[in-house]
Amino acid sequence: MAGAPRKSSESEDEYFARLEFERRKQTEEEKQKKMAVQEKQRQKELHFMHCPKCGMELIEVDYKTLKIDRCSACDGVWLDAGELEAAVELEKGLLGRIFGL
Repeated sequence: MAGAPRKSSESEDEYFARLEFERRKQTEEEKQKKMAVQEKQRQKELHFMHCPKCGMELIEVDYKTLKIDRCSACDGVWLDAGELEAAVELEKGLLGRIFGL
């Protein structure tokens, strides 16, 4: 008995089951995204201004016109995005003045 005709109620049941599945799937995806955001915030609070090498507190210090982070324990120096390039530009200006004389 291959291909017995389906009753309309079976098709409706499948349709509503598919809708329910998609709704639950979307709810789960939203839940996962929210958890990811919460975990990212928790990690930031746990690690913010702590040395990536030893975990001790970072202290913000002045280097010319920049603020860089230095570890209170291992004396490691950590730069935020763009600070390395800015430090190089500061040094280029100094070296240019020295060799330009």
